Amino acid sequence: MSGTMTSSQVKSPIFRRAVFTFSGAHFLNDLMTTGLVPALVVMYKQAFDLNYTQSSLIVLVSYLTSSVMQPIFGALTDRKPRVWLLTLGLFLSCLGLGLTGEVHSFPWLLVCVALSGLGSGAFHPEASRGTHLAAGGKKGLAQAIFQVGGNAGQACGPLIIPLFLSRTGIHGLLWFVPLAILSLGLTGQILGWLGHRVQETSAKRKEAVGTNNIPGVILLILVIILRSWCQVGVVVFLPFFLHESLEASEWLNFVFVGAGALGTFIGGIWSDKIGMKRLLVGSMFAATPFAILLPYVHGVFALLDLLLFGFSVLASFAVSVVYMQRLLPRNIAMASGLSIGFGVGAGGIGATFMGSISDVFGVPAVFTVISMLPLIAAVIGLFLPSDFTKKQAARV
Repeated sequence: MSGTMTSSQVKSPIFRRAVFTFSGAHFLNDLMTTGLVPALVVMYKQAFDLNYTQSSLIVLVSYLTSSVMQPIFGALTDRKPRVWLLTLGLFLSCLGLGLTGEVHSFPWLLVCVALSGLGSGAFHPEASRGTHLAAGGKKGLAQAIFQVGGNAGQACGPLIIPLFLSRTGIHGLLWFVPLAILSLGLTGQILGWLGHRVQETSAKRKEAVGTNNIPGVILLILVIILRSWCQVGVVVFLPFFLHESLEASEWLNFVFVGAGALGTFIGGIWSDKIGMKRLLVGSMFAATPFAILLPYVHGVFALLDLLLFGFSVLASFAVSVVYMQRLLPRNIAMASGLSIGFGVGAGGIGATFMGSISDVFGVPAVFTVISMLPLIAAVIGLFLPSDFTKKQAARV
């Protein structure tokens, strides 16, 4: 599947300033897109008098513009790196969402959401490649830190509503426009190092050992899609399902995605010990009972179920990126675009599909669908190629 790493690669130190810069930028980007956009569906629905299908179309536009462009940007930058896309992408991600606070029609809302999604699509491949280059011999740890930044952004997104937007209304989103300008400084200070490292590794890339494993890539994409449907389905439709206020529902969403951020970090550490395939399949099997119980629990038990469901279903989030890079050793940026991009895009498609189900059968039917997804993902994951080395097996 890929060649063994040299001793110099294994012993090379992690560049922590770069890794935490990419993680911080990932926090801000995902706060704007996968964090806030699904959580804002209820407010957009009220402001523009939308039905469930139109409301979920907002998520679809955001996620598709991001996901379709991620592998495209990744393929382009694998051939000719463009590190400035890191800064431009984050800027557009913040700017696009901020402008939705001022638009007065549904078509213009979709245009601004698409602009934000496009920025996210440009940001992710370069940020993930930068994390890969800064990781040294600690690929799993570095990618976990990077992905935790994104997951933390997703978790904090819903909190913006009860803490801020419930008081300002949808026009409060305009405050993200100056935040877009400030984001230029966050990523701009690392561009010099990133450009230098990319130039250093470009010549070595021609000598990369290993071949791309396309069947494994397809299987992993299927698992990522199903996991994304679980995540987005809960975040988008939980406020409609629970007989709670919007603020209370968003706090529960925070518990779900926040637990996922913790699971992402711990999953990245565990994967170095037990292997990525075992972690991925095991986490999907572990998530299954909590997905099945979700529609039937209330109060404290719903809180506990969401906590355990989020932790288990997202424990493989960082792992799937490293796994995809292992399956596509000759196309690191495209691997990142595929693993993150397909998950984001699939979430948008899944949200629209579930929105249609809600319009026809009601919101509870959505959670019936969600309850089956982790088990299907776990079964598909069993057929993935193993990454568990003899050296890892000896440590277990």
